[in-house]
Amino acid sequence: MSSSVAGKTYGTVPADKRKEMGGLEFVRGLVDGTLPLNTIARTLGYDVTEVESGRVIVTAEPNDTHLNPSGTVHGGLAATLLDSCMGLALLSTLDKGLSQTTLEFKISLVRAITPETGPIRAEGVVLTRGRRVGTAEGRITDSAGRLLAHGTTTCLVLE
Repeated sequence: MSSSVAGKTYGTVPADKRKEMGGLEFVRGLVDGTLPLNTIARTLGYDVTEVESGRVIVTAEPNDTHLNPSGTVHGGLAATLLDSCMGLALLSTLDKGLSQTTLEFKISLVRAITPETGPIRAEGVVLTRGRRVGTAEGRITDSAGRLLAHGTTTCLVLE
């Protein structure tokens, strides 16, 4: 089931439909809006904006709904953006019938993110992909290109 908010559609893609698409086709559908973004994207206010095989961009604009008790953006926003861009980058390299899931990821938060930071961009790039395991790295930057957070992931490739 999906719902529409501010011109975007959110929900899930049925497994049978997903299996009919290669990973790059699937992620392109998220970018162009022909497929729904996941509901956490609506909750956190992020979008999948660019894709090419092995590389994905996710964007967001931090605001007061993302704050921790200290008044800075909760690290969970950065973690979710990195997990999303890195996992989707790996997915974009997979053939029809294959999917992936995160086995582990590590992030480093190197600069505070606040609502004043403005738009942020998470870029995920595949480092390696085998038949069963893939790795990727991700970087979150602000509009001036300053590094805010970075991470790596290991994903399991599923049939």
